[in-house]
Amino acid sequence: MHVTLRETLEGAIRTIADYPKKGILFRDITTLLGNARAFRRSVDELVHPYSGTGVAKVAGVEARGFILGGAMAHQLSCGFIPIRKKGKLPHETVRIAYSLEYGVDEMEMHKDAVREGEKVILVDDLIATGGTAEGAVKLLQQMGAEVVAACFVIDLPDLGGRRKIEALGVPVRTLIEYEGH
Repeated sequence: MHVTLRETLEGAIRTIADYPKKGILFRDITTLLGNARAFRRSVDELVHPYSGTGVAKVAGVEARGFILGGAMAHQLSCGFIPIRKKGKLPHETVRIAYSLEYGVDEMEMHKDAVREGEKVILVDDLIATGGTAEGAVKLLQQMGAEVVAACFVIDLPDLGGRRKIEALGVPVRTLIEYEGH
């Protein structure tokens, strides 16, 4: 019996009602990460279009993007760039402010993490309003990276994040969509 990608993901992603606040349906991928088959299939699906395209690095957004990004970089035989919250990286960094649902935060990466013209894929677990991903793309582009794609397991299309990334000229790849937020 063939199980579709959607069935695999729906069976592996836990939904938690009213977290972090009332009215929110939180899509939790920790259950997907703990399911070997679903985790492998997700990484395979995210990587597939980019195999053999000369991707030099995968950039992952703290923290779930590190898990997915490390696995993707391994499969693509390329490097990995951690994009972290301000103050977490030990060497010389570059920083950008980005919008959150309720304010502004800053993220950074090492100044020497990417070279001019390198092809980079950005990855995180979910795209909602797109503020974090938009900041990460802008940071990578500011450092001279060619961001060839932004990849996410989950898209919450009603919140408009995908459109923000595509407006920066970066194609978006997602594996499953959930209506609402």
